[in-house]
Amino acid sequence: MLKATVYVTIKESVLDPQGNAVQGALHSMGFQEVGKVRIGKYLEVNLDTDDRAEAEERLKAMCEKLLANTVVEDYRFEIA
Repeated sequence: MLKATVYVTIKESVLDPQGNAVQGALHSMGFQEVGKVRIGKYLEVNLDTDDRAEAEERLKAMCEKLLANTVVEDYRFEIA
């Protein structure tokens, strides 16, 4: 069994209103040192396989079909 960690983030060219709201809230709480904030998703996926190449191929398919909206989001994953 392999465990994968998937990170999905909004592309740099896409506005992130949620990140802007968090940045504004942090500033209003006195955390003036906070610069740009970007919001993303973190997922842990257990895969019932020991074949790393197959796992990478399947994870890419999962990300492109469901886990990430590739029009506005980037993704990357790590397999442990």
